Amino acid sequence: MKFFLVIIFFGFSEGLFSQEILVEGNVQDAIGGKGIKAGVRYKSYPTGGISGNFTDSTFSFRIFGSSKYQITAEAEGFIPQTIIVDPKESVKNRIQRNILLTSKGRAIRLDHLIFEMGRAIINSKSNTSLDEVAAMMKDNSKIIIQLEGHTDNIGNAEKNMQLSQDRVEAVKKYLVTKGIAKDRIKTKAFGGTQPLSTAGTEEAKALNRRVEMRVLN
Repeated sequence: MKFFLVIIFFGFSEGLFSQEILVEGNVQDAIGGKGIKAGVRYKSYPTGGISGNFTDSTFSFRIFGSSKYQITAEAEGFIPQTIIVDPKESVKNRIQRNILLTSKGRAIRLDHLIFEMGRAIINSKSNTSLDEVAAMMKDNSKIIIQLEGHTDNIGNAEKNMQLSQDRVEAVKKYLVTKGIAKDRIKTKAFGGTQPLSTAGTEEAKALNRRVEMRVLN
């Protein structure tokens, strides 16, 4: 009798504490924000035990438990893009994330990539962003990328060039640890030779310090 009661208790507890989370968002052009009808695939990350797909400019599905989910959007003329959502991100049992697609031939700025100041050490807060790149490359096994490193144009030009090279090599090393073959990742350093802004403000300097990803095929 005691054993029977324990089973009922645990069954009830699981139902009580399992939460349904709604994941939703839009697929948009990174330039201008226009909605793009795309093929969208989602699966539990990293195992892929639960999956689904649909075609639209929006996506919406429900998840349970603590597993992360990988969502990939693909559209003609655009570079595939992957995001990873974590149930811990949910607010009132809802996660809102948009997927921004960049047209082929353009470079994608890795906005959430953070380095220690003046060094090529990647901050652990950048891991999810880089995991998304690795997941996209695993889903698209023929893609070859080029990582392009840029610094601001303050200080010694040679040191800036070396720093930009060291940083893209650090990103490459991280992606390799996630199972991406070395020969699928090219690197190129620009130092401070290609600033996005020539203003002398701190905001302009931060804008110029970046790593971009270009899909070569």
